[in-house]
Amino acid sequence: MDPAGASVANVIGGSEGDKFAVGNIYSVKLITGDEFRGIVMADWLFFPQEGSKPRPGHTKNTRMVNASFITGLSYLGKTEEPFLTDSCWVNLDGLRAKEAVAVRQAEADAERMGVGVTAEAQSIFDALSKTLPVQWENSDILVMKEVRVRSPYLSDCVFGGTDAANNRVKKVLELERRRLHLFGT
Repeated sequence: MDPAGASVANVIGGSEGDKFAVGNIYSVKLITGDEFRGIVMADWLFFPQEGSKPRPGHTKNTRMVNASFITGLSYLGKTEEPFLTDSCWVNLDGLRAKEAVAVRQAEADAERMGVGVTAEAQSIFDALSKTLPVQWENSDILVMKEVRVRSPYLSDCVFGGTDAANNRVKKVLELERRRLHLFGT
């Protein structure tokens, strides 16, 4: 299934209202390769994590699944589990807040990954980021928003910024290259 193409309801047939009714059990496969069984518990798909069934009065961890990440979905039946009663509730605001934090973290992690750069360049970026504020600008590493380190990421490839900032970046770059056993070749 193309995650951007069809909805999960189109893939499994029927309308979302019928197929994703509370209590339906599914076997799910995600684009990450993860596979699990779960139960619809609210307007979205919430799946209990693996483990024992919850007892009345006890909580159960849930997992929210974005339908666009589902590559395989098999309807397994319906359950009459006791935790699917009217007294059971899911804190949707809490889940939305956790999702927002996870999305922000994923975006921050993605910004730290260089596109079209070598593993060596990424290692240098990661090492510099431990002591200096850095960001990718195409294949250049922009340090302190003023000093640019160009490929092949040697001391003589450092440009811009004040003399003090430029010299600091060169010094840190030399030390990190030595630490990483990357010698100027």
